[in-house]
Amino acid sequence: MLSLTQQDIVLNQSAKDKTAAISALAGELTQQGLVSEGYVKGMLAREAQNSTFLGSGIAIPHGTTDTRGLVQQTGVKIHHYPQGVDWGDGNTVYLAIGIAAKSDEHLGILKQLTKVLSADGVAEQIRQCSTADALISLLNGDTQLEADFDESLIALHFPATDLLQLTAVAAGLIKNKQAADNAFVADVIAEGASYLGQGLWLARSSKGVSRTTLSFVTPSQDIIHQEQPVKGLLMLAACNAACHKPLNLLAQKMYQNQLHTLFEADAAQLPALFTDAQPAASDEANTAVFKIRNAHGLHARPGAMLVSVAKKFESAIQVKNLQGDGKSVNAKSLMKVIALGVKHGHELEFIADGSDAPEALSAIGDAIAAGLGEGR
Repeated sequence: MLSLTQQDIVLNQSAKDKTAAISALAGELTQQGLVSEGYVKGMLAREAQNSTFLGSGIAIPHGTTDTRGLVQQTGVKIHHYPQGVDWGDGNTVYLAIGIAAKSDEHLGILKQLTKVLSADGVAEQIRQCSTADALISLLNGDTQLEADFDESLIALHFPATDLLQLTAVAAGLIKNKQAADNAFVADVIAEGASYLGQGLWLARSSKGVSRTTLSFVTPSQDIIHQEQPVKGLLMLAACNAACHKPLNLLAQKMYQNQLHTLFEADAAQLPALFTDAQPAASDEANTAVFKIRNAHGLHARPGAMLVSVAKKFESAIQVKNLQGDGKSVNAKSLMKVIALGVKHGHELEFIADGSDAPEALSAIGDAIAAGLGEGR
């Protein structure tokens, strides 16, 4: 596990272009004894092969496989650019993470970083960081970027007879997670819930909240409240900007008249509806499994090639690492693909949903078989 220190981070940097930024990072890596002289050539050559821009204002410049022998010790050097650096193709970088890795251990570094940095709105938070400690907290995942919501915060078909009971249960789930205290429970019960339509009610409060958290409860029997049906209650404990994404996704579902999808999902599917904008695959979706043959796994270069192929098609494409945590991500997002931590021999399951889904899976399979730009 990567442990960042203040010595790994240099704040308030500026660079005229990405070549200057990469050269400065290489100099820091060399000065720290992580790499030998000449590693900068590998970093610049790697950048010439394919941009190391990940998205969300972040780039991860690193060497080629040919310069891996110059790495003395695995580590990173981070430069923070509040004013941004032009990384080409209209991309601006606020955080450049220079990586030195002796083998595929760099995949662990990438997985840790991208899992944090793929959250919505993180680029602006990075740009505004004013201390090394704040940046470390952000990169280590100590700063909450997404609302907490998992199966332990869901109670389906609860034997409640009215909306008040459902409210108490939903508040109790959040309190049991130690995300809020008794003041929160008292406030949501006193304030009651608002009707959103299609049987969904929303209760929310910021009192006594320590982590932004969602809970969801449905009744086991028909309930009517204020002449409206009660099919389910969504509760939000909010204390930071992590509440914005689930509220935005909820607003989208309201606008698209899709609130009913919350009642059609099971407890395992529900969290994804508020943490990922990817729509659930239809019954007509196409599925395929491919094994990664790349010796060093799905690092930035082959990952970028995979994403590039996926983006050529209109279909929604999700991918899951069958040897990973089982979570599906958007195959058109480089950060999310790299965060899967795919190593040599891992199997990826792709689900393509759309008019050109068969063609998309065929092209992805061909690209993987060809080595994703690294040969067979």
